[in-house]
Amino acid sequence: MAEIAIKLDHVSKNYSLYKNERERFKAALFGRGNGQKIRAVRNVSLEIRKGEAVAILGKNGSGKSTLLKMIAGVTYPSSGTIDVDGKVSALLELTTGFDPELTGEENVAFRGELIGLGKPEIEKLVRKVARFAQLGKYLDQPVRTYSSGMKARLGFAINVHLEPDVLIVDEALSVGDLAFRVKCLDKVRDLIENHGVTFVCVTHSAEIAQEFCKRGIILKDGKVKFDGKIDEAIDLYDEMLLNTLALKSHEKGAKKQSASGRSI
Repeated sequence: MAEIAIKLDHVSKNYSLYKNERERFKAALFGRGNGQKIRAVRNVSLEIRKGEAVAILGKNGSGKSTLLKMIAGVTYPSSGTIDVDGKVSALLELTTGFDPELTGEENVAFRGELIGLGKPEIEKLVRKVARFAQLGKYLDQPVRTYSSGMKARLGFAINVHLEPDVLIVDEALSVGDLAFRVKCLDKVRDLIENHGVTFVCVTHSAEIAQEFCKRGIILKDGKVKFDGKIDEAIDLYDEMLLNTLALKSHEKGAKKQSASGRSI
């Protein structure tokens, strides 16, 4: 049986939403402020094995992205523990983390330095990113001159070439034009099939989920609603969406009927 790549043990994440910056400042400085407590993830326990490909499904606000950020180490759980075995590369927000005054190449080198690569490895990384991102002469220009699409290309190219053991993707497989999207999908497929990378993604695309993943996890209100085969997960998720639409339609009809009654 494959070793465990990711283990979550009773993980929860709480946030506080504040009406204004004054309340946020009071909470940060004095530990008190009138904030609304939000439980984004609630007591989640699960294991993902090395080389496994898993899709996390759920409506907006269900806790999917928060869960990925905790696995990636971008944020930390309020309670519970997360253990990740291996180097993580996270495609969460592709355009963040760049220094706008540095060139594209300098940003690649800086990212390599942050993870402890030596000069030869950084030079190799720069060549791979340049070839994949196809930014041409713009690689030598400040990132502040890039379009959002160019920054996304650069971000994707860096992350998939850091030789990760665990690749985390949050709706980031739709970068650039059609030809580049196909290239991105082919690269992810290569990492999974030929390099044994553990793959965890959040997506609203059933096609992408079925293409790459054999296991699906559904989150609802921060809790695991389902964990099993991807086809069953997609069927259940579609059913949940249809039930939600039917309920909204019913409520809308009831409101119209009530308003019509009052106007008589």
